Amino acid sequence: MLAPGDDAPRFDLEDGDGKRWDLKELKGQKVVLYFYPADDTPG
Repeated sequence: MLAPGDDAPRFDLEDGDGKRWDLKELKGQKVVLYFYPADDTPG
């Protein structure tokens, strides 16, 4: 688990519009990642 201030591990992902994002492209910017379970599921 990461602690506040730790560097995030390198990753890339696809957003809801199909655009690919690579963490290295966002270096130096503030980034907020928000994950949630699928709609209408417990959690």
